[in-house]
Amino acid sequence: MRAFTLGSLLLGCVLVLGGGAPAGAQEGEGKEGEGKASAIFAGGCFWCMEPPFDAVPGVIATISGYTGGRTQNPTYNEVSSGRTGHKEAVKVVYDPARVTYEQLLAIFWRNIDPHDARGQFCDKGDQYTSAIFVATPEQRQAAEASLKAVSARLKQRVVTEILPAATFYPAEDYHQNYYRKNPAKYKYYRFACGRDRRLEEVWGPAS
Repeated sequence: MRAFTLGSLLLGCVLVLGGGAPAGAQEGEGKEGEGKASAIFAGGCFWCMEPPFDAVPGVIATISGYTGGRTQNPTYNEVSSGRTGHKEAVKVVYDPARVTYEQLLAIFWRNIDPHDARGQFCDKGDQYTSAIFVATPEQRQAAEASLKAVSARLKQRVVTEILPAATFYPAEDYHQNYYRKNPAKYKYYRFACGRDRRLEEVWGPAS
């Protein structure tokens, strides 16, 4: 997330922090072992995409990271430059016996602006555009059905892409669960970025 100025503060979805190499790459296979599956969604600021999934019974973990690009083991600074081809994304590890992929898709849509081709909310650039990364034919079928349903409901062009799952690179440690580690800064960023205001314009009041 690109830093921006509001008043005398300079905050973005990431503060300018040094170091912290990303963890090892993970293949976007959609399967995480017995009783687990995974889904990868790009919805702009990965800080903001973790909380709605973490609140769902059956979600085991959310991991912020980068995917879809050319650079191996990218850093935040490299991805935010827009030159790696990667998008900020979240990997959702879940128990398919407790929550379905279709339910995760519904949560994803409700937390993005599917009409924004330039990014998401205050963060602009290809690295912030929205996408569903599918790892199996079943995920693709479900994603395409959800895209069709959303397009029919909103009656406006939906630009969110459905892309083949690629290697997922976990982001630096300081990005993981940022909303829990730094709640005040997270809330400030989310408010200043206008995320909830725009989500209500697109989807109506949250239920």
